[in-house]
Amino acid sequence: MEPRISIITLGVTDLQTSFDFYTALGFPTTDQPGSGIVFFKTGGVCLALFPLDELAKDVHPNLKPNKPSFSGITLAHNTKTKSDVDTILLLAEHAGGKIEKPAQDVSWGGYSGYFSDPDGHLWEVAYADFWQFNEDGSLVIN
Repeated sequence: MEPRISIITLGVTDLQTSFDFYTALGFPTTDQPGSGIVFFKTGGVCLALFPLDELAKDVHPNLKPNKPSFSGITLAHNTKTKSDVDTILLLAEHAGGKIEKPAQDVSWGGYSGYFSDPDGHLWEVAYADFWQFNEDGSLVIN
């Protein structure tokens, strides 16, 4: 297997609400919620929104979806400036997200905060002055 993630699919309870949230954050798409699934272009990985019940059925016909308070998974958006962290958290809050942890200096030497989307999917928004980015906006990993 090649070490690559092609698509991250989030199970959502209301496709229109989640579509509105992610488009308000600036995620580009040519899809509409009426198609039953929405794909957003991002730097490298595609983000998809799919109804939670349908996603559970796709995995296994007898799987019942549940929404744990913490699934052990977070998504991250790394920024090129410290002020971008605050700007993005505010944008997420105005779009209908919930600030889970306000931005603050963190033990690993960066600055980060967390928000959750309308379905509770957690996003970290983080900055560190020692990070470097590829031309496509992806983080350089050594």
